[in-house]
Amino acid sequence: MEIRHVNHVGLRSKGHNERYAMFAAFGFETLGVVVGDMYFVDPNPRAGQETPERGVRLELRLVDRAEPQGSIYAGVPIAFTRPVWRVDLFGSTESPPGTLDRAHHHPQFTGWEPGRRHFVPELTADPVSWLADELGDPAAVLARAGVDADEVSEADKTGLAAAAPEIVATVKRMLDGVRDGVLAPSPAEPVAAARTGWL
Repeated sequence: MEIRHVNHVGLRSKGHNERYAMFAAFGFETLGVVVGDMYFVDPNPRAGQETPERGVRLELRLVDRAEPQGSIYAGVPIAFTRPVWRVDLFGSTESPPGTLDRAHHHPQFTGWEPGRRHFVPELTADPVSWLADELGDPAAVLARAGVDADEVSEADKTGLAAAAPEIVATVKRMLDGVRDGVLAPSPAEPVAAARTGWL
């Protein structure tokens, strides 16, 4: 299952009438992956990370699927609930477009709150390849995230690993949009804190 939603925010860009935020989702049984572009201004940045960031965020989330709300023809409520792993393929806005010099991940969450940023040499060197490798080994990602093995079926893990190339292709397309100035729009005016996009 793949769900896409485009949220127009009405900011003009070269060659396009508008800039917009994009959201893509891949759902399995109890696991899902959500991907979106983001412009981020951290109100409490770490040293060396004071400038705004833009790029693509990916989260591995638990999925909740309810029964149809009405007749057999009724819509089915589907919720991508709490995240268990986050990858931010970000770059400083002061770096050349397409540079992912702030790429990091958050291996664990406490409830809805992520842990500290983790900068991994392999992630820094080749963010997209690193992401593909991680998605190809869901068991390792889930174990590192502290997810109980009983919460996720083997079918979920197999499905996620099989969908990894398609998920990575979606991330690449969004990164291209960020690089070209179509996605991850900046606020119209300078701000002390900002978080645009779906995630």
